[in-house]
Amino acid sequence: MSAQDHPEDSPLAEALRRQVVAGADRPAIELHAPGGFLRLDRARLWDAVERMTACLSQRGMRSGDRLAWLGLNHPLQIVALFACARLGAIFMPLNFRLAVAELQQVLDDAAPRWLVHDDSHAEVARVLQGAEVLLQEALMRAPDVPSPATTVDPVDGDTPVLLVYTSGTTGRARGALHSQSALLANAAASEWAHGFQSNDVVLSVLPLFHVGGLCIQTLPAVLAGVPVVLQPRFDPGTWLSEVAAGQVTLSLLVPATLRAVIDHPGWSAWSPGRLRGVMTGSSTVPLHYLQAFHGRGVPVGQVYGSTETGPVSVVLRLSDAVARAGETGWPHPGAQLRLIDEHGQDVPTGQTGEVCLRADNLMLGYWRGGAQGVEGLGDGWFHSGDLGCLAADGCLRIVGRAKDMIISGGENIYPAEIENLLLCLPGVQECAVVGVPDVRWGETPVAAIVATPGAGLTPDAVMEHLRERIARFKLPRRVVFLDALPKSALGKVQKASLQARLAPPVAVSGGA
Repeated sequence: MSAQDHPEDSPLAEALRRQVVAGADRPAIELHAPGGFLRLDRARLWDAVERMTACLSQRGMRSGDRLAWLGLNHPLQIVALFACARLGAIFMPLNFRLAVAELQQVLDDAAPRWLVHDDSHAEVARVLQGAEVLLQEALMRAPDVPSPATTVDPVDGDTPVLLVYTSGTTGRARGALHSQSALLANAAASEWAHGFQSNDVVLSVLPLFHVGGLCIQTLPAVLAGVPVVLQPRFDPGTWLSEVAAGQVTLSLLVPATLRAVIDHPGWSAWSPGRLRGVMTGSSTVPLHYLQAFHGRGVPVGQVYGSTETGPVSVVLRLSDAVARAGETGWPHPGAQLRLIDEHGQDVPTGQTGEVCLRADNLMLGYWRGGAQGVEGLGDGWFHSGDLGCLAADGCLRIVGRAKDMIISGGENIYPAEIENLLLCLPGVQECAVVGVPDVRWGETPVAAIVATPGAGLTPDAVMEHLRERIARFKLPRRVVFLDALPKSALGKVQKASLQARLAPPVAVSGGA
């Protein structure tokens, strides 16, 4: 069936169909993998969507069914998302970095009908229980002329289409459920954030199991008609060479991958080619990383948000990236932003408060399973748990997580401020600052550092570096060197675990 035949009931699929009608032979997605290349123009992408829709329909997919996906980045994940959208089903990408027990916990919670995997995750998929297991290529085995998408219930903008589980750094992972309209609103916010141009090419290297990899650039680019070069997984050397080849204009890196690129031996001789900017997504990004890219003529903008917010919420666009380096930016035109105190009241400009967001690209709510529906947002605002302050011109600056804030002797200390300074010190590979109990001060900061091998870094050198740059009350009371920091499957430092490890032993009173 030709994409020109009739509009789609699914708003998400209809947005893709319009791109096909506008230029069927224009490039859509290329997979650049070690084993070769796969190129899909818009017509071939649409054909793949129709073929997978027919295959899933023949297998009995109905509205509300979940399709879990376990695999490295591949165009078929994008195809599966659109096929699910047409059938009113829900695409559910799985974090392949999770342990088997953690994956099983997610499957038990979401109860998908199918678990699709690639070759590299076949062994793990066979161990998991509760869903029919399929190799990803099996979803392309359908008649040459696919049948129209059929679904029991009508599909519209409110229909859920994407279920993404949070990393669960502080407990059991929870699934954020997004509607088709929310994904389209997020794509519009991304288009505003990036200012997509007719000659843009996006290099996508972050995992598509996370909204960062899927929804900040990749899916919005496809919906805007911007070609995407997809890599199975991030490799700093490959990223550098791909950009230097001169095709790529935009990419997305998180702080850990920014650091990996800067530390790569090829960085010093690297040419950015046509790269007009890099976006990064995180609450706080070390200024040192931003300055390294800015020094090469590549502005690094920021996208602030979370799994629950789409994630595009607050953006430092490329045009402001150098002048406002280290700040978070402004909410996109369709978003509302509030900073509130512990009583839920708005804080004055310049004062610190919790970041709260409301927009059309927020999730429907947290998955509660089947007929139980979702756990919604209550007052309609997403309370992020992040602390920030607003400049007079409305620019947001994130200062850290509310739960990470250290209160020492009545003074508020934000670990991110200390961590960013530590990362500017040669020899500091990674670091984290946490508060530990103190009899006199209530809490005191402790710095945990992973040093570059052979750097010869000492606690005295660390403290001397900090004394020149921050107030005395913010100085860590201890500097501890570790071989590695405890992290979640998404690479986030598990500060609760680190606090437990660094806390002083509790004194036990002896009895007579």
